[in-house]
Amino acid sequence: MFSREESKQIREQFWIFFGKRYPRKWLLYDTKVKEINLKFSFDNQKAMVSFDIETHDEVFREYYYDKFVSLKNLLKAEISEDIILEKDFLRSSGKIISRVYITKPDVNIHNKKNWPEVFDFFYENMPKFELFWYEYEDIIKA
Repeated sequence: MFSREESKQIREQFWIFFGKRYPRKWLLYDTKVKEINLKFSFDNQKAMVSFDIETHDEVFREYYYDKFVSLKNLLKAEISEDIILEKDFLRSSGKIISRVYITKPDVNIHNKKNWPEVFDFFYENMPKFELFWYEYEDIIKA
């Protein structure tokens, strides 16, 4: 078990090493749609690449989520058959968002032996999410 400070340091190390291994500017929060972000996540159970739809306005969240649902077949073809669309995703903070994502289960950020496979998972999948965004952002924004 790790203390809060040790856990924080391990998480920081992971992201520093990832940034050094794959030095490039990722799209992430720069979608030009404040309600939609592209995210990397890694915790003690799984790694995830996702489009997160976050807004206090339920109508906007549903609107953007429905856009992704309408593109579901393209998401499966261009990103992964295993992509998950979840309208009401409960974050650990208690906030409900909509999320479109893929996961790599059974990896733990505290286990450095998992890091190389998670680096590869992120590096293989984030560009697919970015390309999908660039290809269909006009449809999603419209």
